Amino acid sequence: MTTLIIEDEKPAARLLQRKLAKLNIEVGAMLHSVEESIEWFSKKEHPDLIFLDIQLSDGLSFEIFEKIDIKSAVIFTTAYDEYALKAFKLNSVDYLLKPIDEDELEAAILKFKSRLPKQEMLNLDFAEIRKMLSNPFDKNYKKRFTVKIGQHLKVISTDEIECFFSENKGTYIHTFDNRNYLIESTLEVLEQELDSSEFYRISRKFIVPLKAIKEIVVYSNSRLKVILPSYKDEEVVVSREKVSDFKNWIG
Repeated sequence: MTTLIIEDEKPAARLLQRKLAKLNIEVGAMLHSVEESIEWFSKKEHPDLIFLDIQLSDGLSFEIFEKIDIKSAVIFTTAYDEYALKAFKLNSVDYLLKPIDEDELEAAILKFKSRLPKQEMLNLDFAEIRKMLSNPFDKNYKKRFTVKIGQHLKVISTDEIECFFSENKGTYIHTFDNRNYLIESTLEVLEQELDSSEFYRISRKFIVPLKAIKEIVVYSNSRLKVILPSYKDEEVVVSREKVSDFKNWIG
């Protein structure tokens, strides 16, 4: 069985690869963007199975299907809730909610294998999917996080959070009282769990809340630097490609 992972968060892709290895499934390749995937599929033999993240760094992964007639079965890996997933008008497609549970992963693989060698066509209603993913009116945004400190658990509300940041393959909460807490998540997952009117992912490394922004300074290469109340470990910079959207977000 040939397998492919399309996931823009490289640590998440490697983690999924390790989980598949435990099930004796080898991953032939890992791709990280819509553009890279379109180029790959136009030149390579399509695999039996694709693990496909919904939102990639350069767009929704459904755009791949608009350009390429994919011949593979697909298991979506996503942080979206089940309401949004009702938008899928699919045959022979499964999905796994992040963070991916190993038992659910194994069940999805068994489900796929049970359908072999039957090949079913993939039928995507792109307009409906985009509408549902961008406007999930029943969306319940995350309001608190539980972190482990030694043998104790601490609950941190989003009102206490100055920013989220990634470092050394870990994701951290930085609070207004200048403390860091490691959490079991990724910025990609958080981006979908948090209220986008209050939190914005300014780069691959930072998510910041509007209420924490003290000052915005013009930075090199047409970028912007965000000044936060207490986080001083490194410069918090808005990626160049996000500057225009960031300006619209702050109003």
